[in-house]
Amino acid sequence: MSTHDAASADPGKAGPISRILRPVRGRLIVAAVLAGVGAMLTLVPLAGVEHIARLVLGEKAAAASVVQGEIWSTVIVSILSLFAGMALITVGELLAHLADNRITHHLRLAIAQRLSRVPLGWFSSRASSEVKRAMQDDIGTLHSLTAHFYTTLGRAVGALLISLVYLFAMDWRMAIVSLLPFPGFFLFFGRALKAGGANMDAFVSGMGRIDNAVVEFVNGIPVVKAFGASGKAHASYREAIDDFARVFVDFTRPLVASMANANAMIASVAVLGVVLLCGTLFVGLGWIAPLDVLPFALVAPGLCAPLLLLHYITHDLNHAVGAAQRVQALLETPTLEQPAPGVRQLPVGSEIRLEQVSYGYEASSPVLSAINLTLAPGTTTAIVGPSGAGKSTLARLLLRFFDPTEGRITLGGVDLRHIETPELYRRIGFVLQEVRLIHASVRDNIALGRPTASQQEIEDAARTANIHERILDLPRGYDAVIGEDAQFSGGELQRLSIARAVLLDPPVLVLDEATAAADAGNEVAIQDALSRFAKGRTLLVIAHRLDTVKHADQIIVIANGVIHEQGRHAELIARKGLYARLWALGGHDQNQNVAVPTC
Repeated sequence: MSTHDAASADPGKAGPISRILRPVRGRLIVAAVLAGVGAMLTLVPLAGVEHIARLVLGEKAAAASVVQGEIWSTVIVSILSLFAGMALITVGELLAHLADNRITHHLRLAIAQRLSRVPLGWFSSRASSEVKRAMQDDIGTLHSLTAHFYTTLGRAVGALLISLVYLFAMDWRMAIVSLLPFPGFFLFFGRALKAGGANMDAFVSGMGRIDNAVVEFVNGIPVVKAFGASGKAHASYREAIDDFARVFVDFTRPLVASMANANAMIASVAVLGVVLLCGTLFVGLGWIAPLDVLPFALVAPGLCAPLLLLHYITHDLNHAVGAAQRVQALLETPTLEQPAPGVRQLPVGSEIRLEQVSYGYEASSPVLSAINLTLAPGTTTAIVGPSGAGKSTLARLLLRFFDPTEGRITLGGVDLRHIETPELYRRIGFVLQEVRLIHASVRDNIALGRPTASQQEIEDAARTANIHERILDLPRGYDAVIGEDAQFSGGELQRLSIARAVLLDPPVLVLDEATAAADAGNEVAIQDALSRFAKGRTLLVIAHRLDTVKHADQIIVIANGVIHEQGRHAELIARKGLYARLWALGGHDQNQNVAVPTC
């Protein structure tokens, strides 16, 4: 069973932590038991001290040799128990850390595998800090749970259990009075837990806003400085910090008061005072002997340490619950429907058909409605229309960034949902407005879709994209690493994206404002590269400048999510409809002769 399967089974019968830790739950339980037994053994020397005191100070007469022999036996047993207990605790900690290493590896691998199957459009609606927080910060938070919580819980429970058994075995009356401060501790501790749980969501949300504000602040610095508004650059970050400060005060104020009272109730001095006071009274009443007070004076004050451990790990548990919920949510992110082995089909040809296609984003009205469209092989189709009409959404549906809510899209007669993702992207290439590169060499970025491509094939693709000479100008050429010794302008990034598409050599190419980030010189180079690359391919172009698409085989005018007009440039101008109005309103540039690449 995969980690994801194990983590997501029975979602209604288990909490997020139980589902996340299910693959290593057995190991963690064994680690907790070992730590608990170890903690019990490490407390044996306290009983040994009490026993030696009775031997030395006791009223019963015994031969000196016998007493000495029993003392040495007690010392040896105490030392052996101490080291055996330390060894068991060490083994338990080691086992817990190995379990943590295993679950961390599997969770990150499962998330990476899951995200590789989610719709690409899912990423555009989320800040990168959200994914980073779940994959890095939240899994790091789970480290405290897996590596430390269970063993600490085992040690605390083991120490408390053996201490209580020992005290009641000595004298049940003194045991009861020695425990009098502890109900007060649990009363205040419960209040602290309730207060912390009530404000935990706000605390985590505040941390998330700070993460998002940091990313936004760093990304926006160049733009803000360019417009001389540096005082506003950190406004959202400062607001996030101020909001978090208020949330933090609300979160900690009830905790501090309650925990201060709880800790005061079981302070070692307070517990020892109760033991000595009650012990003196019991001795005066003749109920116990003076030596009978010694085990309670030794053991009872030590009960506060494991109880405080329980407080600390409970605080970690509150953080872990939120982290586990976010990790589990990421593991349950809906994925694109993949064809079953018996349903997988291979397209025949490169004709694309959209049949009654409709799509709406989450919790929004439909962006596209009842789109019927055919892209004939080897032709150029341009999609134009007012801003927000749904042009880019249509292109992303064709690239299967998400699936239509109604209707279907076919390639070569096969529904895109019945084509495996790798096979789909071998047949459909794309150059979008935003170019995504990975932190790797220029060679690896061009060959991202074909890692086995030869150096010659990579260079040929770069030449076709008019970027080969620019790459050779880099200090290490194709070995230069993006972001280190390879810096490219927006237009050059587009040409790298084109080179990547050229190397895949797909029969269908989607261009979504491919020259949006280019200056005049880069635009000419990009258009020249696309003109050569587009020959013989089925081409879909999303454009705002109408003069770049007037030579297309068909122009589709989209308005309000529906096809408003369809035809060639001259036909649409003659109709004097929406396209003609857009053309007249300046949707073209009379000084530009650069046209979309035609087949």
